[in-house]
Amino acid sequence: MVKVNHALSIFNEPDVFRKIAKLRKYSTEILEQDQANTLDSGFMPARDAEMVHPKFHPAKPGFSTALGQARMLHDLASIELQAMELGLRTLTEFADAPLAFKEELLQITLSESVHLEMCLMEIEKLGSKWGDWPVHQSLFRATSEKDSLLDRILIVHRYLEGSGLDAGDTLFRRLALIDCASVKKAVQQITTDEIGHVEFGSRWYRKICDLNKIDPNIDFSERMDKLMVQLPQRLEPVAVDLRRLAGFSEEEIIYLQELRLRKLGPQQQPAR
Repeated sequence: MVKVNHALSIFNEPDVFRKIAKLRKYSTEILEQDQANTLDSGFMPARDAEMVHPKFHPAKPGFSTALGQARMLHDLASIELQAMELGLRTLTEFADAPLAFKEELLQITLSESVHLEMCLMEIEKLGSKWGDWPVHQSLFRATSEKDSLLDRILIVHRYLEGSGLDAGDTLFRRLALIDCASVKKAVQQITTDEIGHVEFGSRWYRKICDLNKIDPNIDFSERMDKLMVQLPQRLEPVAVDLRRLAGFSEEEIIYLQELRLRKLGPQQQPAR
């Protein structure tokens, strides 16, 4: 009997709502798969919204308008969709990972589907809909079939989702003076949950290092330096308090702060 590749059917489903439904329907089967299914080089999940590189996206309206809030949530929904698919990618490509790791990652992946659904509902409340703006897949492109499990944990949970904490902190401060209680509640819920998602990455990064007799205090900066060539550039200030809550050491936070300053360049660095 041929086993159905449920993960691939989810990746290849363009409709965002059906994609969520399929993930929830087949989550048990995905967790129980015992054979890794590696995605082909360059594979990208299907979309029912226009795909455009981020630098060509239209200008963003101000947050003080319903349209601006809907656009912000649309961008956030695109990120949550990619986070959901990235969790699914790790589950299907690392079927031999520790069961406890996979069980926890599945719950995080399902949580991302809740965040996505929350954004989609709020967008509609604001009079817009999914697909009104283009989307990108920069986060999914940051992963590769060549990643090791440690690479994937750093890329997805400690860099991409960690950067999401930095962006969420900045975003919530920008929303603070605007009358948009429902939008603020959604953003706050997502940011709070993401702390746990990033902490999962911090904890399992150290556990997998220990299993492989690797010193995480040395490995973190060396592995990050190696991976930076495939990672999208993020320039938001490092949310130190949130990073600490998510399991980052002081040395790791300093590394990220210095990385940001290197990427800003001498012309954009803050005056001392």
